[in-house]
Amino acid sequence: MANQGLSIRRACAAVKLSRAAYYRPPSGDASGDRPIIDVLNGLVDKHTRWGFWKCFDRLRLDGHRWNHKRVLRVYRAMGLNLARRTKKRLPRRDPQSIEVEARPNAVWGIDFMSDSLYSGRRFRTFNVLDEGVREALDIVIDTSIPAARVVRTLDDLVSWRGVPEAIRCDNGPEFLAEVFVAWCERHRIELRSIQPGKPNQNAYVERFNRTYRGDVLNAYLFETLDQVREITTKWLRDYNEERPHDALGRIPPSMFRRGVEAGISTLVLST
Repeated sequence: MANQGLSIRRACAAVKLSRAAYYRPPSGDASGDRPIIDVLNGLVDKHTRWGFWKCFDRLRLDGHRWNHKRVLRVYRAMGLNLARRTKKRLPRRDPQSIEVEARPNAVWGIDFMSDSLYSGRRFRTFNVLDEGVREALDIVIDTSIPAARVVRTLDDLVSWRGVPEAIRCDNGPEFLAEVFVAWCERHRIELRSIQPGKPNQNAYVERFNRTYRGDVLNAYLFETLDQVREITTKWLRDYNEERPHDALGRIPPSMFRRGVEAGISTLVLST
């Protein structure tokens, strides 16, 4: 009213406020509810999963005699009756060196990617790379790849490739799952989890992912998962057997691995 020079009637009409509400003095309910607000805030900060009745019972046990209807009114006004999401805390990770010896099964890098079919249906890929020789071991493609599927895939790889000394991965839920961690412990495999938000610590498989996306996922329109698997299988064979790799002296990964196994190369690779 002071800024625009409006009367009380016109100002109330502009903000959709009745004149009775304008003239009504503040009831002071907010200040009177301050003790309840403070106590409820303390409870939900300490016990994030407690609902109203657990909070109310705790108030009674602590000697507060407020009526449950009053506490419920304040509880709802604070929005505490809505679902509360707590921040997931990741374990503390140490910085990971990306240097790896140039030999098979020194370190495997694993990671997930996602894309969609032409129909819009989403699918995921689980990529496994032998970092020491830059050889792609497998790419699993499906709409869902839980931790149990990851372990089965790694078991299949171990059966013909051997057990790696270490596995490098990010902090995805599949790699934090108990079944995956237990599998690594059972095979005495060092689990090298990178720091959150530091994909450069998993640089080998990230670089592989970029090549795979450019050559396959971004190059075709897929109608079925079988098409994705078929093209990926052919691409994997070409990647390992035919495609020269600059970091390996411009020879394919499989040729480099055979040379290492024959004792020809003693390189230490780094990106």
